[in-house]
Amino acid sequence: MTLPTPAQHGDARIWLLPTGPLQENCYLVAGPEQQGFLIDPGEDATRILALVDASGVQVQAILLTHGHFDHIGAVQAVREALGVPVYLHPGSAADYGSGQQRAALFGLPLTQPAAPDHAIAQGQLFTAGSLRLMARDLPGHAQGHVVFVGDGFVLAGDTLFTGSIGRTDLPGGNHPQLLAGIEAELLTLDGETVVYPGHGPATTIARERQTNPFL
Repeated sequence: MTLPTPAQHGDARIWLLPTGPLQENCYLVAGPEQQGFLIDPGEDATRILALVDASGVQVQAILLTHGHFDHIGAVQAVREALGVPVYLHPGSAADYGSGQQRAALFGLPLTQPAAPDHAIAQGQLFTAGSLRLMARDLPGHAQGHVVFVGDGFVLAGDTLFTGSIGRTDLPGGNHPQLLAGIEAELLTLDGETVVYPGHGPATTIARERQTNPFL
């Protein structure tokens, strides 16, 4: 496959690969030592594995922002191919465990992944070489939703989008909780911090502070 051009943040590189019919953003993040993480492999396992192979990155783990079906469809195939563990916040267990059923409601096939290997907790630090990602709890779009904060960037899942926020009308959604979490965990970051959302293009904290109608 043609390798997407990674975004550069200091020594870290971030590859974006939209996957599946809902165009969910899967991210491959790596430091200079070519070690890194896969974030939210939503679908298209073959393309994700081709990206990993072409990049030369040694994936240490799959990190999930939350358990909605469009973010987990390739988890099982990728974890088996790469032999890596899967991390998920315990609050997302119900969504994760019913992924196949919920996808079927939209007429979409999904291979139900086996249970995650490890839990994610507030403030947990994930390291791969010199790459550092810190998990921060940010429920509201989904129970147990987390974001991963790196140096100059945040992998935000379905919390903050360009000009929008995550929908809160799904089971487990809570609009006031999502807004409070965005205020506490994202808008407190430096304005130049780049936000990589679960769908759509990247943005910055400053841009969303100034122009996002939901904030």
